[in-house]
Amino acid sequence: MTQPAVDEATFKALEQTTGAEFVKELVGTFLAEAPGMIASLRAARDAHDIERFRRTAHSLKSNANTFGATLLAARARALELGAADAVHAPDTHAITELQHAFEHAAARLTELTNA
Repeated sequence: MTQPAVDEATFKALEQTTGAEFVKELVGTFLAEAPGMIASLRAARDAHDIERFRRTAHSLKSNANTFGATLLAARARALELGAADAVHAPDTHAITELQHAFEHAAARLTELTNA
């Protein structure tokens, strides 16, 4: 069985705590900013900038966890923890997997906020 793009219990709990309209705004901001963060990961990797890579991966992980995008968060966490390796011996596949996880999470978050 594959892992869902978004843990709906986490998402629903966030909606109950903060309100559906506010969550919709947060999701919109996240969906607008995340592609730039992924681009920043690639740029930091190419520039061998470990700290920027780590900070960006950390922020992406934290944001993904907020919405219950657990696979995206796990991929970002792996990049955060392996920042030195990712920058010195780049694994382009890992960022591509993160990109795919984001695309799946983005589609599901869009569905959930438009339901």
